[in-house]
Amino acid sequence: MAGVLCAERVWVETFTGLRLPQFLGLLKVVRERGGDGTLRGRPWSLPLAERVLIVAVYYRTNLTMRQLGPLFGVSSSTVCRVIQRLGPLLAVEPVSSAAEGTDRLWIVDGTLVPVRDRKVGSSSRNYRFSANVQVIVDADTRLVVAAARPVPGTAADAHAWRASGLSQYCQGVTVLGDGAYLNCGMVVPHRKRPHRSLLPGEEEDNAAHRKVRARVEHVIGRMKNYKILRDCRQHGDGLHHAVQAVARMHNLALAS
Repeated sequence: MAGVLCAERVWVETFTGLRLPQFLGLLKVVRERGGDGTLRGRPWSLPLAERVLIVAVYYRTNLTMRQLGPLFGVSSSTVCRVIQRLGPLLAVEPVSSAAEGTDRLWIVDGTLVPVRDRKVGSSSRNYRFSANVQVIVDADTRLVVAAARPVPGTAADAHAWRASGLSQYCQGVTVLGDGAYLNCGMVVPHRKRPHRSLLPGEEEDNAAHRKVRARVEHVIGRMKNYKILRDCRQHGDGLHHAVQAVARMHNLALAS
């Protein structure tokens, strides 16, 4: 029995980036959201734990479904059905601004995710079809607060933010953004005026702003360790579900 548990721990930690207790927390979330139900007409050929593992491994490694099928002893079509069924259940729950929101500091930034679906992405400044995803991070805990639905990669961050609807979660909370979020209700760096340099106090403010805002870039970099966010082959809502699931797995790995 100890050997079996050891093998499971090695498999989980190697292919998902999560420790076994963190993976069990992910499994609990999926079970509570009804992930243990069956498809109409026939039961699943794999237990829930292995189905959740398939989804986690898919998002972490970005292996194709034809590659994942033999690893779990199922067909590629079964892998596809598992991902489509359980992927949305891994979504992170947006954090609402609480009464103590005035004491909290959140940071927002956008990131480009290469996609294959031209209805979701567009040819952006990196000369690839990509989508712009807005992410809010808590500055103190570095946990992902919320992530928006993707918009075409040609959209500016300010436009993507206004279209995301994430501002509803930020009522009463101080939010930091870079210079691209001017007039979006955030704390942004001071801008140079024509033919005039920044004042000494403004330069110090910008330096402190950059130091804090770097945390969201670190979080997004960690999220992109899940290779699904480096080349998403999913179509339709697939990228949105992947971002939400990766955000939850990142939070589990960081908080546990």
